Amino acid sequence: MKRTLFHVFLYCLCIVASVHGEDGETFVRFNSEYSYRMLDHTTEIRRKQIFLLRMREAGVLEDEQMYIGANMNVIADIQRSNTEAKFAYLMRHPTQKNQRGTSVSELVIHNVQLQVTGTVTPWATMYFHVLYNPLQSFGSGTLTDLERNQLSLRRGYVLIGDLSKYPFYTSIGKMATPFGLTDTVNPFSASTVLHAFGGLAFGGLIGYESHGLNVSFMGIQGGAQFRVANSGDETPDDVANYAVDISYTFNFSGKRSRSLMIGGSYMDGTAYCQEFPVTHFAGSDGFRNPAWDVYSALKWVRLTVLAEFATTTDEWPGTHNPNPPLNVFEEHKVSSFDIGVKYHVPLNFMSKDAGISVDFSQLTTGPSGSPWEDQSQFVVGLEVMWNEHTKIFTEYIRTEGYVPLNFISGPDPFDPIGDLGTTQSEPDAMSDIFLVGLHVAI
Repeated sequence: MKRTLFHVFLYCLCIVASVHGEDGETFVRFNSEYSYRMLDHTTEIRRKQIFLLRMREAGVLEDEQMYIGANMNVIADIQRSNTEAKFAYLMRHPTQKNQRGTSVSELVIHNVQLQVTGTVTPWATMYFHVLYNPLQSFGSGTLTDLERNQLSLRRGYVLIGDLSKYPFYTSIGKMATPFGLTDTVNPFSASTVLHAFGGLAFGGLIGYESHGLNVSFMGIQGGAQFRVANSGDETPDDVANYAVDISYTFNFSGKRSRSLMIGGSYMDGTAYCQEFPVTHFAGSDGFRNPAWDVYSALKWVRLTVLAEFATTTDEWPGTHNPNPPLNVFEEHKVSSFDIGVKYHVPLNFMSKDAGISVDFSQLTTGPSGSPWEDQSQFVVGLEVMWNEHTKIFTEYIRTEGYVPLNFISGPDPFDPIGDLGTTQSEPDAMSDIFLVGLHVAI
């Protein structure tokens, strides 16, 4: 039934794509560069609305048109771990049903996305994109299980704004929360900051964008949202949470190729509010744990430098396991930092640039000596943009520590005995990943 509905959806898009106006002008258009940037998961992660409005302001997206596009990331990788079934690779959900032993390899589709943008009026735009991501799906079973191979609406909202006339804009729907930068210099892999604090939620956003200043406030639906945001309520029946971000971009000599952005964010309720044992999407009897974030991004012609730090204001109750022998470790705050550098080297023989990047990020969730103390990720990346919508990339990734957020302090969900005093976290686990891939959009 679900696959049948998808076929109907594609059939309707084909019908729409064939519609023309009275003068023969098509109502459906394609812009590969726009689709690539809107669906790129490494840059402008929580600033897609601003990018969309700028494309409209520049005339790239014309009024009363529908723009359809898609992207795909395919990867091949080899992963090695020093610990049985403990692969701390952030670009897939860790599960012993899919990664066993100490060596695994993959030739897979990481994700496919389809976006639709409708420029309804000069001041109103509808946007949504559908996601297929079996490696990061919360579905049960192995990679080929149907529960892992479903489509979902990743983002969708109506955006009201016209930057050519006024600096205010607003959107309502499902979107990234205005918290942190969460971008990365890596060609493919996300940082631990995005992993721990990159929010996705239902809500309404109000923003201001003018002369380098951006202020955004989002009223977030309560309960546990899709990522990070959690007001502590058992049900999302009220707008009971919020996030706010303020940033300023200095353009040196009036050039965007030489700029420095600095910013800070606050979220009133994060997912790090639950008691032991921690399970995704659960409430916490009204207790909420806020977080704050500071970040900066320097762009200087061919050089990009990103730095970010985020932390909760209070300890995460679920990081204390009350059962011996793990009960000696007290609850702890959740924090993460990321620092990355990328430099574009000209390849004159190809008339292209190669982006060389180095990034280090770390997630800290427990006191010193605890099995869930921290997990770090070091990435060296190389990428070549073949054109504006095709990227060829490779990465070497080194992770230290294995700290899944679900059941972080125990019990170990893979323990056959079910002892509450166990945990799947492993401080001495180390993984090495060699990865190549292709990101294409149309």
